[in-house]
Amino acid sequence: MINIGKLIVAAASFVVLAACAKVGPPTAATAADETAIRAVETAWYKAYNGGDGEAVAALYAENAVLNAPGAPPIRGKSSIREYYVKDAAAFAKSGHTDVDGPKSDVGVSGDLAWQWGTYQNNDKSGAAVDAGKYLTVFQRRDEKWMIIRDTWNSDTAPAAAAALASAVPAE
Repeated sequence: MINIGKLIVAAASFVVLAACAKVGPPTAATAADETAIRAVETAWYKAYNGGDGEAVAALYAENAVLNAPGAPPIRGKSSIREYYVKDAAAFAKSGHTDVDGPKSDVGVSGDLAWQWGTYQNNDKSGAAVDAGKYLTVFQRRDEKWMIIRDTWNSDTAPAAAAALASAVPAE
């Protein structure tokens, strides 16, 4: 006769193993979402490099938060628009361009997604003057991926931090 306790343990073990199984290749929906998210990224770079702060801000949700280096959090689409209208125009006028790194990662879970990657800032001659990394969080709203959180930081130490580091005697 089968011991009911052993049967329950075996069934529970099967459920746990099934839950831990690796997920297969991305589904068509996930692949389409990743493509859509990468299209937002492409639009961001095109608008920013072109000095079009309005187009950059249009990629953000109404309640988005932008965390730009050296600035307090910028909350809400109207504040983000104000920031990018000034920043993108000044950036384009400088002749610099931002380019995405060689590969970025995208993850999708339901109506939320994230993208992590690297960027490089080039001067007019094409020489790299800065590089860094970014993390952007998206939410699907009305079948469209919108940026809800965005942050990036330079791999170059800020001038104040570099000056402080050089002023501290080595032990």
